[in-house]
This record gives sequence, C-alpha cells and structure tokens, in this order.
Amino acid sequence: MGKRSDGRGMTRREFLKRAAAGAFVAAGSPPGALVGAEERVSTMPSNEPAQSKLPRWRGFNLLEMFTVRSEGDWREDDFRWMADWGFDFVRLPLCYTLWIEGDDALKLHEPGLEKVDRAVELGRKYGLHVCINFHRGPGYSVNRERQEPYNLWKDEAALEAFILHWTTFAARYKGIGGSEVSFNLINEPASPVAEMTRDNHERVVRTTVAAIRKIDADRPIIADGVQWATEPCPELADLGVAQSCRAYAPMGVTHYKASWVGEREWTEPKWPGMPEWRKTWDREALEEFYRPWADLARQGVGVHCGEGGAYNKTPHPVLLAWLHDVLDILKSHNIGYALWNFRGSFGILDSERSDVEYEDFHGHKLDRKLLDLLREF
Repeated sequence: MGKRSDGRGMTRREFLKRAAAGAFVAAGSPPGALVGAEERVSTMPSNEPAQSKLPRWRGFNLLEMFTVRSEGDWREDDFRWMADWGFDFVRLPLCYTLWIEGDDALKLHEPGLEKVDRAVELGRKYGLHVCINFHRGPGYSVNRERQEPYNLWKDEAALEAFILHWTTFAARYKGIGGSEVSFNLINEPASPVAEMTRDNHERVVRTTVAAIRKIDADRPIIADGVQWATEPCPELADLGVAQSCRAYAPMGVTHYKASWVGEREWTEPKWPGMPEWRKTWDREALEEFYRPWADLARQGVGVHCGEGGAYNKTPHPVLLAWLHDVLDILKSHNIGYALWNFRGSFGILDSERSDVEYEDFHGHKLDRKLLDLLREF
C-alpha cells in the first residue's frame, strides 16, 4: 500500500486498484492437535464447527517492531489491558531488518532479538498466546518502504536467509510450549503471478516448516493464505500447519479514504448493501467470502484470522455493523481473530475517529463500543 499513518502498512496499491476494478478473486498444530496426514485431510461432520485444530484465539496486533524505523519499545500496559479485558492472543508483525547487522541478512544482532524476547515474556506473564509473524522477511514484504535485494519466492539466497531467521527463533524459543508461542511465517503473500506462483509459495512454506521442525517439532506454525491472505491453500492441507485469513472485505468499508490505497472514487460506506467487486456486499456475501476457509478447516486444518478491522474514516456505526457480521461468521466456524490494531487508527485506543464519544482510559481515548463488540465475540 501507499503510506499508512497508523503503521498498518504501505503496500498492495496495485491490488487495491485491481480490486476496485472488479478483478479481485473473491504451521504445526498446537500440542495435542498434531495428527497424521490421513486424519488431517478428513472431512468433519457438517453440524460441527468447522475449525477444531486451533484454540479460538482472540486479540490484537501490536506494531512496535513493524517497520524498518520501529524502536521495539513494547508497552507492558498493552499486554496487561488485553488480559484484563479477557483477550488471550497477541500477534507481533515483525521486520527482520531490526535484528540484523547493517544490510547483511545473514548476520543477526542480539539486541534486536532481545526485544522480541521481551514481547514473548510479556505475553507469557499476562497469559497471552504470542504469535510471531514476519511482516517483512528476507526477500518479501507487502510494505514497500524498503526494496528487498532479492525475491523470497525465487531466489535461493533469500530462502537461505529466511530459514536462518526462522530456525534462530525455533532454537531460541524451543523451551517454551506451543500453547504460548506460535510462528506465522510471512505476512500476506501476494497474488500468484510470475513473481510468486502457488508452486513457489508452497515450496518456501514446506522448506521452512521442515527446517523449523528439525529443531522444534512441536512448534505451532501458521501460513497466511495467498492473494494477501484472502485465499486458502488447500495444497498445504497435508502439512500440519494452520492457515490465516483476513477481515478486510469489502475494502470500500474497511479502507474508506485511506491515503495509501491510491486514487479512487470513494463511495460512502454502508452496511449492509456496500457495492464493490461487481456485487453488493452484505452478510450473505461475507459468508460466501469465508466459505473456502470453513471448507479448509473441515479438512482438519487450523484456521485463524490474523488481521482485520476498519480505518478511522469509516463511519463508526458502519464499522460496528460490518464487524458484528464478520465476528459472528468467524465464531460460527470457531475461528478466532486479531484486530489490526490495538492502538491507532484501526484500534480500540487512540483511533482518532471524528464520530466517537471516547472514554478516558489511563490517558488514552478508549472506543468502548468497539471494545464491547470484540468482547461479545
């Protein structure tokens, strides 16, 4: 997307333009949930919740190590408040350049790694499952603030560095149980095109998972779907990794007037009845959007929604109505979620919306209605 003031990202501009034109096409399991390949792909009874391999984790993304400019200064209050409000999950979208020496992806810098350690320990202290995600890994990121010197999906040097980083984390956290820490390999692989085919993506995921499991066979691993985590990967169903979806559809509701989207004729968001991608979006359209993910889950694959939310220019009543339907559908499939973000223009704290009566909360502006909605699900 283009630049995003709240830290959500600076990427997917081409995707969003194509979506607006109607071109959008709509890993180990936790301990005790590892099963053989034959059992993993078996179909569950239709009257059971689709997803059964992962807990229905509920929480937020924290962005303190999200960009090349991030400082890694995690706020303990964030972890404490999440736990106090009944949430159990925090996703850490990380940028690998924060723990390398200069531009050498093969030389890791201990002080940067120790900052990740601190977030893991804060999660453990407050009973939050910590999901470590590479938002930028060697050779790929949806965030275009930095041009990667190689292509993760095509270049062996990039894959070598990517595996080095993940095996370093695998060894570093081997003594911590899978109920406390999971690995989410790479954020939002793009649309399968020449730069990354599905075969390229599958090869990278399988190779990386094998390397992690040589060190820590029980670490839960999550792979984002392709097409920016909107399409599941049934070709990975036999691997024993979970997969992650998103809650940003339709973009006209969730990214209304976001500067990083690029030039666009904006339609005032409404819910239901939002026109986009050559159809009118309502709850039925959302159910159709998530159906492939439920089908994947019924094959015995864990599914979680790693990101979702709406920018602060979306009218608050529209946000609440849309998100209620999203969360209700995800819950019906036993799929958890992580709001993007906790603090910032998509979050429950300091979102700077013009149509919200905020509650003062320890010097922060709390969106109580959004918090109550999340807690409901």
